[in-house]
Amino acid sequence: MREQPDRTWLRDRQGDDFTEWNWREANHDMQAVAAWLESQFGSDGTRIAIISRNCAHWMLADLAITASGNVSVPIFTTQSAESAHYILEFSEVSVLFIGSSENWDQVREVVPDHVQLVALPGTELSQQHVQWDDIVAAHAGGRTHYTCRHDDLMSLVFTSGTTGAPKGVMQTHDSMLIPMERAARAFQMRKHPRFLSYLPLAHVAERQLVWIQSLIHCGTVTFNESLTTLVRDMGETRPTYFFGAPRVWEQLQQGILARFGSQSVLDQALAQDAAGVGLKIRTLLGLTDTDCLLTAAAPIPAALIRWYEKLGIILMEGYGQTEAMGLICNMEGQRRIGSIGRPIEGTEIKISDSGELLCKADGLSPGYYRQPEKTAETFVDGWVHTGDKARIDEDGFCFLTGRVKDYFKTIHGKYVAPAPIENVFARNQWVEQLCLLGRGYSKTVMVCVPTEIALQENREKIGASLRAQAEAVNDSIESHARIGAVLISSQPWTIENGTLTPTLKLKRDMIESLFGERAGALAHEAAIDKAILIEWAD
Repeated sequence: MREQPDRTWLRDRQGDDFTEWNWREANHDMQAVAAWLESQFGSDGTRIAIISRNCAHWMLADLAITASGNVSVPIFTTQSAESAHYILEFSEVSVLFIGSSENWDQVREVVPDHVQLVALPGTELSQQHVQWDDIVAAHAGGRTHYTCRHDDLMSLVFTSGTTGAPKGVMQTHDSMLIPMERAARAFQMRKHPRFLSYLPLAHVAERQLVWIQSLIHCGTVTFNESLTTLVRDMGETRPTYFFGAPRVWEQLQQGILARFGSQSVLDQALAQDAAGVGLKIRTLLGLTDTDCLLTAAAPIPAALIRWYEKLGIILMEGYGQTEAMGLICNMEGQRRIGSIGRPIEGTEIKISDSGELLCKADGLSPGYYRQPEKTAETFVDGWVHTGDKARIDEDGFCFLTGRVKDYFKTIHGKYVAPAPIENVFARNQWVEQLCLLGRGYSKTVMVCVPTEIALQENREKIGASLRAQAEAVNDSIESHARIGAVLISSQPWTIENGTLTPTLKLKRDMIESLFGERAGALAHEAAIDKAILIEWAD
C-alpha cells in the first residue's frame, strides 16, 4: 500500500460499470470506520457480524473490525434465520454490518434489539441504523490505538454444518495469515495477482485465498456481480489464481457441454483441433494466464479432473478445513490425480489407528468458541483430528476415502465408505450430483441428479446407461457394498432447498430424509429380484 497507493485493489461491478478503490482510498475509508468502532466499542474483542454478498465494503468492514481490535463474525447470505439467530446470540454480537443479502428479510426478525446496525452503501434499512458513509465522513483521518498481537482472536468462522448446529471456529491473526504464507510459497504466487471473488466471503477459504492473499501480494480483487454472470466475469477478470469447489467445476462443465450440445460433439471438436478448442474454452473462462487452479472443500471425481485436462485446464486438488488451512495440495511436478496431494512444506500428516487423517502445522485454529469439550476432541497434542478417513501411498500422496461420520453399515453388518463408490459412479456423463445410501439396507442405493442435457434425453436411454454404470461399479467392490438400485431425481440439490450447505457441500442426512424410505424399499426389492433397479423419483 505504501509502495503503490494508487494501484487498484478492489473492483465492484454492476453491469458494464465498475466502481474501483485504490489502496489509498480503501485505507482511508477502512481507518475511519475502525476509529469509530474503537471509539464506540473499544478494542477488546467485541464481536461484530457481517451479512452481505461479496463486495468491496465486505472486505473493508472486515478489515476495519480487525484494525480496531475486535472480532468479525461472518454470516452467510443464504443462512436460515434460525442459524443466524443462533450465531448472533451465541457469539454475543454487538454490531451488525448489513449489505445486499437475500436472507435479510428473514434474519432481521431475529436480530437482538441491542445490536447496532450499520448499513453498507446502497443498502436501505427500515430499522434504526447508522450509515457507513456517515461514519466515514465523521471520522475521516481517524486512527486506532490498537496494537495487534499474533495470537489475538481475529474472527469467529462458523462451519456451515452438514449435521447439527454450526461450530464457531476461532481464528487468530496467525491462523489467518500463516497458512496463506505457506500456500503462497508452495504455489510461487506472483506479485500483483488478479482475483475474482465469487464464493461466499463468510467461508474461510474465500476469505483467506482472496482477501488475505490480495493483502500479501498487492493483488486486485474483482467482485462477481452474480452467479449468473460468473463466466462473463471470469472472462473479463482473467484471474491468475482461481479457487473453485467441485460443484463449481461441475457447473462450468455443464455450461461448456451445453454450448457444444453434447459430450460427443465436444469430443469430435477436440479430435479435429484439441489445441484450438481448448484455447477457445480457456479464453471464454478467462483461464489463459493462471498460476494455479485450485479445487478443494469437498471431494472431486478424478474423472472431472481428467475431463478438464483435455481442455488444457489443469486442476490442483488440495485440502484444508476451517480449523486448519493450507495443509495438503497437489502442485506442479508433484501431482497425482485422485489424491489431495502431499503435505505442503511445514505441515505433517499421519493416519490414526482408526484410519483418520491427522494434521499438524503452525497457524492452526486454537479451537471452538465457548466449546472446550469439542475443542478437546478435535485438537489433541498439537494434531487436528480432521474427521476424514484417508490413506497415504508409498510416495506420500494422501487419498481421502470418506468422512468418518459418513461410513455406514448395511444389513450385513459391514461398513461401506460411500465416497470411493460415488467417485467411480460419477464417471457417467449423465450424472451431475449423487449420494450413496445404505444404512441398514440389504443393498446400497445410488441417488442421483442427472445433468440438464440428460433430462432432455429419453428416460430409458438414461436408465440403461446408469444401470450399466452400476454394474461396472459393482464389479470392482465387495459384495456387501454393491449397488442394488439407482434412484433418479430431476430436482437439483441446492442451497435453497436445504440439500447443500452454503459452501456447496452435500447434506447427506437431508438426502437420506428425502429419499431414504423409498431407497430402502428399492434395496429390498433389488435383493429379492437379484437385479439392479432403476426408478425416477418424480
